[in-house]
Formats: sequence, C-alpha cells, structure tokens
Amino acid sequence: MILPELPLSRAAVDRAAELRTRPGLVADLLADPATRVLLVRDGTVPIRTDRADGSHGTDGTHAPALDLRSPHGWGDAADADHARWMFLGEDPEGVRYLARASAQDEVLPPRARGPQRSDAGTHPDVEAAADGGHPPMEGGEGATIPVAGTEGAVTGDDGPSFATLREVGHRLSARDAGLATTAVALAAWHARHPRCPRCGGTTSVVESGWARRCDVDGSEHYPRTDPAIIVAVVDERDRILLGHSATWAPGRYSTLAGFVEAGEPAEAAVRREVMEESGVRVDEVEYRGSQPWPFPASLMLGYRARARGGPVTPDGVEMTDARWFTRQEVADEVRAGRLVLPGRSSIAHALVAEWYGGPLPERDGTAF
Repeated sequence: MILPELPLSRAAVDRAAELRTRPGLVADLLADPATRVLLVRDGTVPIRTDRADGSHGTDGTHAPALDLRSPHGWGDAADADHARWMFLGEDPEGVRYLARASAQDEVLPPRARGPQRSDAGTHPDVEAAADGGHPPMEGGEGATIPVAGTEGAVTGDDGPSFATLREVGHRLSARDAGLATTAVALAAWHARHPRCPRCGGTTSVVESGWARRCDVDGSEHYPRTDPAIIVAVVDERDRILLGHSATWAPGRYSTLAGFVEAGEPAEAAVRREVMEESGVRVDEVEYRGSQPWPFPASLMLGYRARARGGPVTPDGVEMTDARWFTRQEVADEVRAGRLVLPGRSSIAHALVAEWYGGPLPERDGTAF
C-alpha cells in the first residue's frame, strides 16, 4: 500500500501541454473574461476563506481556497508584458488558468504592502527535508493580521491575503493545490534562470511560460526539478529515527532527507544520506510515494527503510541530533511541548503518520 494522496500532489486541472506552443495563447486568454488568474508573490499565493460552496475545514472554519480572478481582477496586471504569464491548463468544465509572478508593488494597493515570508532554506537539505520551519516575519509598511483558518497567512488593510503552500497546502482542494504548486514552481524557476547557462546571454520566455529561449545562441531551456529522497527509518523494535537539523529551532525533528546525486539511483541515495547524517546503515528500502516540493524545485521521493542496527551518530554539521522514538515517546514529547513534528502539508508528516498508525498527536489541541 502506497501513501495516500498527499496535499501538494493533488491535481484536478489538465495541463493541456499541447496548447502551450499555440501562437497568441496568452493574449487570447487575457482577452477572455472566463479565464482565471493566479498571482504568485514571492512564493506565496492569494487565498480566501469565504468559499462560495460553504465548505468548512476540519476545525469548523471556512476551508481556504485560492483567490482566482478574471484577467482584469488584479488591477493593471493583465496589461503587463505577455512574456510574464504562465499557462497552467484547463479544468473539466473548460475553464483555463493563467499565473503571473509579480512583485507586490506592481499590482497591490499601497496599504496591502506588508511583510513578506520567505521559504528559502539556508541549506539544501533544509529545503528538501519538507518542513524545516520558517524564519521570523519582519515588520514592514502597513498593518498585517492573521486570517482565520490559514495559520500564517498575512494580509494588508484592504488587500488580498497571501500564504505559503506550507501553511495552507493540506487544506486546499485538489484543483487549488495543483494550480498553486505548479505556479509557485514555475515562478521560482523563471526568477532564477534569466540567462542562458551555455553562453550567459539573456533569455526570452516561450511556450506560454514553460520554456526560455536564449536570445544569443537560440538554445531552449526548460524548468528543472531536483529529485530528493526523504525516508522514515525504523529499527527492529519498530522505533522511528528522527533528526534535528542545525538550522532548525529547538525541538523540531523530522525524517532524514537529501538530494539524489548525479548518476545515483534513488535507493542508493537513501542509504548514503542516512549513513552520512546519522551513522545508521539500512538494508530494506521501500518506496512509499512522491510529492512536489517547490521550495524552490524539489521532487520528494518518499521511502521507508529498515535499519541494520548500531549506534546513532549525527554528523554534527547538517544534523546536530538524531535519535530513536517509540510511539509513546512521540506522543509524550509532543504533548509536553518538547517535540515539534513536520507540518501537515509535507510528505514528512505523512511518512511519520504512516509509521505512527494514525493522526499524529497534538499539543493542547493544536496540530503542528
């Protein structure tokens, strides 16, 4: 049995890749009021909690949904350079979707400009580890207030509310999760690849946002995805191995993870990363599922592995602590506030929950 469908792995929109090369596709969609537009701002997406269908989350609040608008619903955004847009696909009802990555100053009213959240990790394995925590929010111009049901989402006085996928991904519908994950990943790739890796020349956006062509040598370049493994290691006593990264806040532990190296099978990466970070050798490696993790461009390949035994020896650089936990120890430590587990949007959470045998314990009625 493979892991159940993960929050950021859901999709209900056909990518319609055959349409990407159609001449004038973006211009035609911007001229169509039925088109729906998703704005991406510094890795965050606009959300709303006043769902038209009246649906609610498990906590009784309105479940968040993407704030999707017509092409002119974002002010002057639809009049911007068509090269800035990305075609996301169409749903079964024939509605087509565009995304636009934009600096907040370009489309939001002044009072909506508030602090920005960053999902960038300080170490590649922190990003790959699927929930390494967030840096503190810094103050900025304009008041910000939390939005019910969206955890860390922020908004200005009169502007839309923006949140990261870590914060709301597990509560979005299949359509919204798929749209947001794709848009955030594409936006991050465009921001990091303005020039040709072959000659250094400038590049232009082509194929409706799905490729860039070098203006000098004509070479074409496509969005990259970096495979990373993430693994729930268990021993002969059915304890789980959790580690604490050097960059995390005290008490935060997660499953071990790392990037697949060049020419390396994913299963070999599991054995190498576990050994490097914890000193534990593993034998059996079983694939459990995958999850896109666009922070900025990872594909998490989830595994469970069986440890051979031996002492746990954290490397002291990437991993400052690693230890075995029984289910009772996990429950006791979480409820006492000494252990913070991965967030519910991540595959790490799903791997730990699968081992635990059900919903993970909470502290004071609040799941981490």
